[in-house]
Amino acid sequence: MKSFLPLFAVVAIMFVGCNSSRPETYTESKTVEDGGTGSYKAIMVSEPSLEAHTIFRPADLSPFNSKNPLPIVVWGNGACANSPWEHVNFLSEIASHGFFVVAIGYMPTMGERYNGPMSTVDQQIEGLDWALAQNADKKSPYYGRLDAKAVCAAGMSCGGLQTLANCTDPRLTTIMICNSGLFVDPNVAMPNMPMPHKEQLEKIHTPVLYMLGGPTDIAYNNGMDDYARINHVPAFAANFPVGHGGTYARPHGGEFAVVATAWLQWQLRGDKEAAQLFCGNPCGLSKREGWTTDSKNIN
Repeated sequence: MKSFLPLFAVVAIMFVGCNSSRPETYTESKTVEDGGTGSYKAIMVSEPSLEAHTIFRPADLSPFNSKNPLPIVVWGNGACANSPWEHVNFLSEIASHGFFVVAIGYMPTMGERYNGPMSTVDQQIEGLDWALAQNADKKSPYYGRLDAKAVCAAGMSCGGLQTLANCTDPRLTTIMICNSGLFVDPNVAMPNMPMPHKEQLEKIHTPVLYMLGGPTDIAYNNGMDDYARINHVPAFAANFPVGHGGTYARPHGGEFAVVATAWLQWQLRGDKEAAQLFCGNPCGLSKREGWTTDSKNIN
């Protein structure tokens, strides 16, 4: 007598097998604040296969798959720091809304700065290469959970310069330049910072958000000069009067996290509600207390 499984049992086994979780590979994990205000409580982790980078991601990966993948954000830090210590609240908050953030630099110890060598432009692309390789690796816990067609490069101050140096990468969907801009006068730049010329702006091929700290931000003139020169892609300039330090260290990243998350929701997920912060005349953000805005080619 032949033994067989009912058809529904076979289907059930196939379903479980295709969606079984793979073991986590991180060597260290921490929760920043309360894990963020989004629908997916976030953690930051250190992955042994990616040196000198920190991952911010939802703690529970089970909601994410090829039908609901995590968009990717690759982040560069202020002062070319080789640790995202200054931005953990901000990046954790973004991740809690369902994003996979790969930040340049070693995972920080809470309350301490990493004072090692300056980070490099190449590290941002290394982070993207790694994320895409993980997404394609059947042994990885991130296999099939990341969105290779929804990628943002972003960074603050020096990290913004790193992002502009990498803006030609064809895999990018959008970029965010925070408290940054290419130098009008390169002589005032910090030694060893990336220094693309203003002609680099012509090579941007994606929508771009400039998020600045108003006229007291030391990067304000550079950033607004960039914005004035960009006419070939959608561009949005948002200013909040807090100076160069932004609101990254405030609870849940403050106002900068609200705007950055909405931009990512719109650009990487096509969220029409989030788009209203940037679209319209006046746009939604201009009605939010403290913000001033400018935009080009924004529909």
